[in-house]
Amino acid sequence: MDRRSFLTKTSIAGAAGATGLATPAIAQGTRTVTIVSTWPRDFPGLGISAQRLAERITTLSDGKMKTEYFAAGERVGAFDSFDEVASGNANAYIAADYYWKGKHPAWAYFTSVPFGMTTLEWTAWIKYGGGQALWDEIGAEFGLKALPCGATGTQMGGWFNKEIDTVEDLKGLKMRIPGLGGDVMAKLGVSPVSLPGGQIYENLVSGAIEATEWVGPYNDYFMKFYEAAKYYYYPGFHEPGGGLAFGMNKGWWEGLSKYEQAILTAACLEEHANQYEEAQANNGKFLDKMINEHGVELKQFSDEIYDSFGEAAAEVYEETRNHSPLAKKIDDQFRSALREIGGWQKIAEIAFSNQRNRVLGI
Repeated sequence: MDRRSFLTKTSIAGAAGATGLATPAIAQGTRTVTIVSTWPRDFPGLGISAQRLAERITTLSDGKMKTEYFAAGERVGAFDSFDEVASGNANAYIAADYYWKGKHPAWAYFTSVPFGMTTLEWTAWIKYGGGQALWDEIGAEFGLKALPCGATGTQMGGWFNKEIDTVEDLKGLKMRIPGLGGDVMAKLGVSPVSLPGGQIYENLVSGAIEATEWVGPYNDYFMKFYEAAKYYYYPGFHEPGGGLAFGMNKGWWEGLSKYEQAILTAACLEEHANQYEEAQANNGKFLDKMINEHGVELKQFSDEIYDSFGEAAAEVYEETRNHSPLAKKIDDQFRSALREIGGWQKIAEIAFSNQRNRVLGI
C-alpha cells in the first residue's frame, strides 16, 4: 500500500502518528512540528496566513515547538495533505476541510456550506455551540483532530467571463468551485471543477475554466483574475463564512503535553481572528482598485438566480443528510445552531448595520 493511501481506520492512523512521529520528533527539550499546506508558498492571503501561523507556534512556545512548514507541492500535492497527515507522515495540515468532502460530505460543514453561517456565527458554533465536538467526531473516523486557524468572511460570488443575467446563462459553464457549493452549481447546469488555489489563474487565462470563485477583493486582487474575467459577482451563496483547519494526526495530538496543546490552540485561534480581520480591513480598498484601475464590473446576482441557488442547495442538503447517520447528526445540529445564532444576529448586528448604513448613506 502506498504511504499516502487513504486510511479509514482510526486505530491505524492514530498508531502511525503516535509511534511513527511522537518520539523521534522530540530532541533536547524541543519538538519539531511538520506541517503541510494546500497553499503555495507566499500565496496571497491564505498562504501567507499559513506561514504566519507556523512561525507563531514557534514564537509562542519560546522555541520549544519548532515548525517545519511545507507549502503545496514542496512535500506533497495540495490535495494529498489529508492522507499525509492521517497516515502519520506529517503532523498537521493547513487547509479548507471541505476539500475532503469526497471522503465524507460532512467535512464541508467545517469550512463553509451554501446558505450557512457567517464567520462570526460559525466561530460561535464551533467554540460555544457544540461544533468542535462534532468536528472531533468526524475527525476521529479518519485519525484526525482539527482546530480553526483562519477565516476570510463572506465570499464574493465569483469571476465570470460573461454576464449572468438568468439561470440559463449558467448552463454548460466550466467553473472552479469546490465543496457543496460545487454540487449546487452542478444542479443548475454548471460543470464544477476542483482546483488547488495555485492552479486557478492559469486555467482561467487558458480558457480551461470560464469562471471561478475564490475569496474576496483583498485575496483576489493579487490573483489577477481580472485579467481573464471582468465580471465580479456578489454576494456568494456558497461560502458565507466559516473557517480553515489546522488538521492534526489524532495520535500525535494526544501524545502532546497540555502545554503543547495549549500553544497550538492559542496560535490557531489567534490566526483565525487575524486572517478574518485582515480581510475585512482590506476588501473595500482592493475592490475599489480593481474597479477603478482594472475595469472590473461589479455585478449582483438577481433574486431569480439567488432563489435558484437556494432551491438547488435544499436538494444538496438532503443528499448530504442521507449519506450517513453522522452526516444527518451534523446537519441537524448545524441547522439548529444557525437558526438560533442567525436569529439573534438578525435583530442585533444585522439590524443595526442596515440602519446605520441607511442613516450614514453607506
